[in-house]
Amino acid sequence: MSVSALSPSRALGGVSGLLPVVLLLGLVLVLLKAAQLYLHRQWLLKALHHFPSPPSHWFYGHKREFQEEGELPHLLKRVEKYPRACVRWLWGTRAFVLVYDPDYMKMVLGRSDPKSPITHRFVKPWIGTGLLLLEGQTWFQHRRMLTPAFHYDILKPYVGIMADSVRVMLDKWEELVSQDSHLEIFGHVSSMTLDTIMKCAFSHQGSVQTDRNSQSYIQAIRDLSHLVVSRLRNALHQNDLIYRLTPEGRWNHRACQLAHQHTDAVIKERKAHLQKEGELEKVRSRRHLDFLDILLFARMENGSSLSDEDLRAEVDTFMFEGHDTTASGISWILYALASHPGHQQRCREEIQSLLADGASITWDHLDQMPYTTMCIKEAMRLYPPVPVIGRELSKPITFPDGRSLPAGILLSLSIYGLHHNPKVWPNPECIHVRGLTPNVQALALSLQVFDPTRFAPGSTRHSHAFLPFSGGSRNCIGKQFAMNELKVAVALTLLRFELSPDPARVPVPMPVVVLRSTNGIHLQLRKLSDSGGDKD
Repeated sequence: MSVSALSPSRALGGVSGLLPVVLLLGLVLVLLKAAQLYLHRQWLLKALHHFPSPPSHWFYGHKREFQEEGELPHLLKRVEKYPRACVRWLWGTRAFVLVYDPDYMKMVLGRSDPKSPITHRFVKPWIGTGLLLLEGQTWFQHRRMLTPAFHYDILKPYVGIMADSVRVMLDKWEELVSQDSHLEIFGHVSSMTLDTIMKCAFSHQGSVQTDRNSQSYIQAIRDLSHLVVSRLRNALHQNDLIYRLTPEGRWNHRACQLAHQHTDAVIKERKAHLQKEGELEKVRSRRHLDFLDILLFARMENGSSLSDEDLRAEVDTFMFEGHDTTASGISWILYALASHPGHQQRCREEIQSLLADGASITWDHLDQMPYTTMCIKEAMRLYPPVPVIGRELSKPITFPDGRSLPAGILLSLSIYGLHHNPKVWPNPECIHVRGLTPNVQALALSLQVFDPTRFAPGSTRHSHAFLPFSGGSRNCIGKQFAMNELKVAVALTLLRFELSPDPARVPVPMPVVVLRSTNGIHLQLRKLSDSGGDKD
């Protein structure tokens, strides 16, 4: 009886004896982690000492400067002040080198350094390990397998499909502007580019632009873009387990599910179609297969088919890249032309002389609009659809000016900074944005010199001065598809409408995977009286 009575007290004594040990172990682990972080910071400081930057806080880095001045205005200040590259501290133990010089770009993109593993980890739940995230021999195999999907014989008939999708969007705009000439265009353009990629690359039947489920997918992609960038900049959200427990982590999970439901439905629909009698043989007999059919028919080097995971990863990747980046490009190009009516009118006259009544636009027309192409490129210089790409150095690098970086350093290749670098693109009329309020900064950025003659035939520039589709061996596999779609959308829009900016709602560029606007891209549209011929 006495022994049993003493047992609880002995148990309590044992627990209380363990408590100091647990606390001591916890303290040791905390101290070890702190020492690890301190040593990593010292390594970064030493590795980056050749690359200047504004003073940074030991804990939150340069976060305050970018928040107060705006992401892109502060970047442009750095481009002007620090030649070639500078350091950005996200917080005390994470920094990367911002690169915006063409010689630096050429060196980095000519190597085979992997994408940033941090970005890879955050994006993988969304798009899987497809062509965008693959490395090494597997990337090479997938790239070689998918390249035939962008052969010119495949791309030629896509022009008509693109035109049909653009006309659906323009018809909708006609209805809307009859009630209000002000229109936010990015959402409409996203629906149109998703419609196009679904029909061209995934053999989809029907119109995505009137499908509510597709609108849910577009919203999910928009949410995921913001969430990825937000997580990259939040020190507390780096751990996967902690992130899943946060409201943002749960939001990210729901958005991924929505995106995957959409792509799974696309794959399922195509598989079902191919199982119909005679369809498999009919598709197999084609000289060139479209993107999804290549994946479904693919056999890797060892003779086995792609796994379901590989298949969905490639579909997720191209569904996103094939519509969101192009939507950004088209929206900003239309805004740039709206802001520069003289150039807009000259493009319109070129297109009218080429297409007459606009009844049809074909592959052959696309190379016969030189001034429009120059304007498209100048708009993409000012507003690159993908404003930044990341790399992690797999081995040391020494740049042409003698500065070096060791393996393990993160690089942020700022396409936006490169395209606005006054040492690369001489522009004495470039507007300075320092000291201005965010709204005035946005207006100033929108009024930057728009000079299409930079891209006139015969003009010269550094091979890596203009990189709207990245560069090197890992450049955008669908760049010709994208350029075709940009030309078709611009041509048919200018035949139908006169565009002008909405002075009350000047877009504020914001890099969130693709270049978006914090407040949308608003235009005023006026229907042209003689543009009825652009419908079939």
